[in-house]
Amino acid sequence: MEARQDRLRQTVDAQLTELRRTNDRRLEEMRRTVDEKLTGTLETRLNESFRTVSGQLERVYKGLGEMQSLAVGVGDLKKVLTNVKTRGVWGEIRLRALISDCLTPGQYVEPASQERVEFAICLPGKSEGQPVLLPVDSKFPQEDYLRLVDAAEAGDRARYEKCAAVLGRAVTEQAKKISDKYIRVPATTDFAILFLPMESLYAEVARIPGLLESVQTKYRIVISGPSTFAALLNSLQMGFTSVAIERRTSEVWALLGSVRAEFERFGDTLGRARLKLQQAAGELDNVDTRTRAINRRLRDISEDGEPR
Repeated sequence: MEARQDRLRQTVDAQLTELRRTNDRRLEEMRRTVDEKLTGTLETRLNESFRTVSGQLERVYKGLGEMQSLAVGVGDLKKVLTNVKTRGVWGEIRLRALISDCLTPGQYVEPASQERVEFAICLPGKSEGQPVLLPVDSKFPQEDYLRLVDAAEAGDRARYEKCAAVLGRAVTEQAKKISDKYIRVPATTDFAILFLPMESLYAEVARIPGLLESVQTKYRIVISGPSTFAALLNSLQMGFTSVAIERRTSEVWALLGSVRAEFERFGDTLGRARLKLQQAAGELDNVDTRTRAINRRLRDISEDGEPR
């Protein structure tokens, strides 16, 4: 029994040792497999993350480059706009773009002389062929506007109000010049338009209490920004269309009147032609009667020439 127990113990120990080795080998294989899968997954995820981050960084660098180019362009534009003459040309180009988009070439004029208004809109006059001109001139008080913006960004209320007063005086002065130089009734309308080429500038001017009403009442000048001026041009275009329709309607009525007179004369001519035809029909009846009478006389004459 002891010998059998020793052999059984040895067998069990051998099997347990083999089982431990087998389990250790399988655990090692499983560990290596798990490590390989984890390593591969981790490398794949890291590579994807690095590619994503690299792409985002590349877009950020590209955006920074575009921002730098935009900053350079803004600086160049600022340098250009510091020149009063160039600034005036820019405002004139903006004004020309709005007018040419909304009106046809025959509905506005652009005087070539520097002493005249920049643009004039042709409004219908009392007589055809003699339009009434609406003067339109652009102004851009950039320095006063920039000082006002700086004061607003700094939150300095006193300096802001002072700059707003300066901007209001500048706009009022320009409105007075336009009124004195370009309003010539009856060749022009009794008012003119002062065009501000920037919406923000127009908003600041409109925010000044009583400025728009004062300029319009005292100098007959209407201050307008790009949006309000475009709305005004659309209204004028609708007015031009209504006037054209009215003129065409009068032309059509005149044409119908002439056609009616011609038709009446045609009726008279047709009546005279009917009388002529009736007279011709009467003459033909007389001819027919005479023909029958001649035929009767001819039938009374015999073939040998003797009367029957």
